[in-house]
Amino acid sequence: MSDSLHTLVRDLRLRRGRERRGLALAEGVRLVEEALAARVTIRQVLTSPALETTPRGRALKAAVLRTGHASEQVSDRVFGDLAATEHPQGILAVVEPPRFGLADLVVGPRAPVLVLDGVQDPGNVGTMVRTAFALGAAGVVALPGTAELTNPKTLRASMGACFRLPFVPLDEPAFREWAANHKVRVLVAAADGPPPDRQNPQLVAIAVGNEGAGVGASLASWAAGRIGIPLRAGAESLNVGVAAGILLYEVTRE
Repeated sequence: MSDSLHTLVRDLRLRRGRERRGLALAEGVRLVEEALAARVTIRQVLTSPALETTPRGRALKAAVLRTGHASEQVSDRVFGDLAATEHPQGILAVVEPPRFGLADLVVGPRAPVLVLDGVQDPGNVGTMVRTAFALGAAGVVALPGTAELTNPKTLRASMGACFRLPFVPLDEPAFREWAANHKVRVLVAAADGPPPDRQNPQLVAIAVGNEGAGVGASLASWAAGRIGIPLRAGAESLNVGVAAGILLYEVTRE
């Protein structure tokens, strides 16, 4: 493998490298399949013999070659040194993640925006992007302190939804201005909040917060209201990803 590609892959394992280059690593059969399907710009594909041990892997390699993407094969040992996963599947791609803006957030009565306020765990962020896409959300707004979308763990947990669903990093003042201009009611997820009102669909943004501290006091101070999930006696709370999924389902279903 060329030294330049080796250096690039290692650099993209770091946040500062991803931010400087505007690139990310999509690792694994499913994620590269989704990148191809979503027509994400792919700069380089790296494979190892492990990819060809399954029919799905062989089909993916053929698709990469057929579409003309630059591809290089290395040994399983070298690939394992560069991979971020414990059990590498023999393929990773250097991709240009889609760049979304506020104009891409098309909110509807049953198409809410999910707001992540300081959600630090990349796995939770990726899971919520995947869930939001599956349930028909308009997109995701990531406030400061939230794990970046291009984090390899975030990308893998999103299962490709990150390539299709608008994901907009934003500071709180800009989000507040956008919500006011578009008449979007911001509802903060809270343990004592009322359940969603399915009979009266509105333009809403559901804000979930840090895994330990919840939504910040600043956002909570100007939000239009709260929203919650009734829990059985003795249950203290839900994982933030699970809670977001339930709330999105309640808001989006007929």
